[in-house]
Amino acid sequence: MSQTIATAPTGNSADRGSLLRASMARRASAVEAAIDSLLPPVPGSEGRVVDAMRYATLGGGKRLRGYLAAEVASLFGVAESGAYRVAASVEMLHAYSLVHDDLPAMDDDDLRRGQPSTHRKFDEATAILAGDALQTMAFEILADTATHPDAVVRIGLVAALAAASGAAGMVGGQMIDMEGEGRALALQDVERLHALKTGCLIRYSAESGAILGNADLSVRSRIAAYGRDLGAAFQIADDVLDATASAEELGKTAGKDQAAGKSTYVALLGVDGAAREARRVAEQAESHLDIFGTEADRLRDLIRYVVDRRS
Repeated sequence: MSQTIATAPTGNSADRGSLLRASMARRASAVEAAIDSLLPPVPGSEGRVVDAMRYATLGGGKRLRGYLAAEVASLFGVAESGAYRVAASVEMLHAYSLVHDDLPAMDDDDLRRGQPSTHRKFDEATAILAGDALQTMAFEILADTATHPDAVVRIGLVAALAAASGAAGMVGGQMIDMEGEGRALALQDVERLHALKTGCLIRYSAESGAILGNADLSVRSRIAAYGRDLGAAFQIADDVLDATASAEELGKTAGKDQAAGKSTYVALLGVDGAAREARRVAEQAESHLDIFGTEADRLRDLIRYVVDRRS
């Protein structure tokens, strides 16, 4: 890993975009294969919950979190076998959160990735159990020696994911989100909501690669800051998409936030203002990578992808 200031980007933006798409497609395929292999069929009546787990995790999606875990791990020379186990773990944790988020008691969404959400495909009880099982399996994978032979590294992965996904992270953000429906939140409250609900898991996804690679704390903190700001840019762009894209483009119900009376970046800043804020945070995210050379170019390109995407 280079610790020098990054050189100027090489190649034109079209070439860089093509390289990123190819990299994301390759890693998404590898993450999909890892999830598939880690979710073996279970005989008997309990097999229904595994069917729901597979439905919720396999068959598409951007795999942004899994991509981050694997791509950052590659900066530190981590074996792909371990990196893709961590990538599969974080995608399972993310899938659990979406399954529960779509439930009638939460965001009440019938669509996910253009398909019926898990509780609509199966039933609410099965969806809850599938989410529970995906969450616990994520930690089971991290605790296995197949992920990393060093127990200290495995404990670090488990502890960081627990912190990112619990009451002080993703779950806490969801609670703020639910309690904020129909209320006018200040911008700083919206920023905190999304830093917890969305940002913590994206930050962890990046940081997990550094944990796997035994990076020193100063480098790990830079990667974590990159993940934090990437997560913020992702959420701001998501708010813009919710206000401007169609359900066909999104693969889920459009305009849900406005219909639910939620305070969003678009509600507070307007579409143009939110887009400007996304670009500002994106530039901040890129600044954290200045200790790396061109080997981190895919991570730099990912920032632009997150801000410019249409789904």
